[in-house]
Amino acid sequence: MPTRAYSLRASVLQSLTATKRPDVPPWVVIRNTAAVVLPLAVGMLTGYEAAGLAIGAGALDTMFSDQPGPYRQRAWQLFLASLAAGLASLCGFLIGGNLPLILLAMAAFGFFGGLLVVFGVDIARVGMTSMILLVITAATPTTLDHALIGAALIFAGGLLLALFSVAAWPLQRYGPERHALATVYRGLASLAREKRHNDEDVPALTEAMTTLQQTLLGRHHASGRAMEAFAVLLELAERLRLELVAMAELHGAASIIAMFRADAARVLTAVADALEIGDSPEQAARALQTLQASERALLDDHTRSDSVAAHIHALSGQLAAAVRNANWAGSNGEKRAEAAEIRLPGALRGSSPLATLRANLTTHSVAFRHAMRCAVCLTIALLVSRVWQLPHGYWLPMTAAIVLRPDFAATFNFGLLRVVGTILGLVLTTALLHITPHDPWAHLALMAVLCMAFRYLATAHYGIAVAALTGTVVILLSFEGVNSGTAVMDRVLNTALGSGMALLAYVAWPTWERGRARSALADMLDAYADYLRALARPEQRHAHLETRTAARTARTNAQASVDRMQAEPATPLHLLELANALFLNGNRLVRTAMTLDALLHDCDTLPEQVEVTHFVERAATHLHNLAVALRNKQVPSPAPDLRQLQRSLSTLLAMADDRSRAEQLVRISDRLVDNINTLAHVVGRGPQEAAAAQNGKHVRP
Repeated sequence: MPTRAYSLRASVLQSLTATKRPDVPPWVVIRNTAAVVLPLAVGMLTGYEAAGLAIGAGALDTMFSDQPGPYRQRAWQLFLASLAAGLASLCGFLIGGNLPLILLAMAAFGFFGGLLVVFGVDIARVGMTSMILLVITAATPTTLDHALIGAALIFAGGLLLALFSVAAWPLQRYGPERHALATVYRGLASLAREKRHNDEDVPALTEAMTTLQQTLLGRHHASGRAMEAFAVLLELAERLRLELVAMAELHGAASIIAMFRADAARVLTAVADALEIGDSPEQAARALQTLQASERALLDDHTRSDSVAAHIHALSGQLAAAVRNANWAGSNGEKRAEAAEIRLPGALRGSSPLATLRANLTTHSVAFRHAMRCAVCLTIALLVSRVWQLPHGYWLPMTAAIVLRPDFAATFNFGLLRVVGTILGLVLTTALLHITPHDPWAHLALMAVLCMAFRYLATAHYGIAVAALTGTVVILLSFEGVNSGTAVMDRVLNTALGSGMALLAYVAWPTWERGRARSALADMLDAYADYLRALARPEQRHAHLETRTAARTARTNAQASVDRMQAEPATPLHLLELANALFLNGNRLVRTAMTLDALLHDCDTLPEQVEVTHFVERAATHLHNLAVALRNKQVPSPAPDLRQLQRSLSTLLAMADDRSRAEQLVRISDRLVDNINTLAHVVGRGPQEAAAAQNGKHVRP
């Protein structure tokens, strides 16, 4: 992972040019657009155009709460977003004409909406939706009767989008679960094709595994009989990944391992295809037969005690189980699967929402600081728009609500792309309206196309998506009689002001990631130590899964923290190098731990098991001490006995009867000591480099 200093020019160029492959399925784009456009079309046909506009606006504002996941989770998130939109709209309609009251309400919605980031991105969208609808509806205050009707229509728009989102529930009851599993098994197939794993350890697969855990084991998971097959496939995916990592570390028989991994990749791909379409895994069964034939042919000259043969046999058995359970996964296989209750592992269970919020009501909390920034920035933005009487002034606080994020990099990127996209939208909308017939139905069709483009491209390039959104909103407002040319110019002005205010609010009270990355990396080392400690108790297999999942989550958080720190200005180069070194060497250590985990899965007992578990326990303890030293910015205390303990263990293992297992354990223990000693060196280097940096010097590795 290359380390480079922050560059404003590079950040601007990367924000403007960086694109990702769109990841929104076409049917999601179509159903979201339909929820926005159809109410307006019905309103135009029936003479209730204003009602159609309100419903369409409600659907547009809750659109991004339609995220992948189990149908129950999706329905719950969309209901919360719709409810927040309805309540915020009611508040805006009622008190929008009273400046002191609406400023107080804006501060409250900004604070509590911003605080929702503690529950993740999906719930944070609910808070953003409430802020947006409050400022929009406050621009048109009305009586209680009309306020109730307007808020109800906006709430109905969100519910309509929710209805479209879960409409396939009876037909594809386990669609999200199957798709999440298919993504993981395709990732495993890619892993099987790799000759050796790189230091990143396939980040896409790590993210897919985390998503799968939450989909199958989360609060809103399904509870049908097919869930047993899904649970087995989840556990098999974990074991397959461990086995593939372990095989990559084997020495000798490289050609045999490469051929077998290629056969395994074909089986895994076929399993993924079957899960994706919900069909019987016939092709996977045929690929499995080929693999089993290769297994017999390749291992003719190898005994079962050989480590290569042991791993190949283990992987073959796991693949056979995966093919068998893929036949039971989904609605059709539900008839053959027994009922099973799946609970979220203790390592993933969170505390109550109120307890989480209370824990974050401190200035040391990133969520609290973000909430305060939202409250102050949105209140000032609303006040400025009212005092200056800006045309369509609600766009000013609305833009600030959208742009302001918990970290600098996201705030900068969203602000820049919001301004550039709005200006691009000015040109795009003007050109499209010029060539489009001046007819309401033609404008509605154009709005539908732009809305689809916005939904599809939002995750690919936010600036281009904002250009499409600008056209969508301008045409939507034109049905209320707002001149399109004036609306676009007003939007550009307010967007520029709102984005600038959001960035100023962040700079005025920043939460720089360089102050948090150390803690995130220490949490990662702690999670890895917990994983090692669980491996020191071979009889507690369930604890292996929980701690492995927690370690994966901690690794993802640490990587995100390092990436955010990389994108911040004025981050000292020595901190970037330290963070990258810790992250990369932590990856090497966890790969060693996964190799040990795979070995534990392959056998009930290990040679010299008491001594092995004692050694692993001591290694975990030292890793915990490194995490404490890193968190407290201290030089770690030395552990001179760890290498000596490994040498004593190697001597004992040399006399073991199971020579193959013993040799593997010697290699694993040696690598584990090397990994921990390297981490200790990096952690100890941190305080020295910090002191040198303060003196105007920079210590390089």
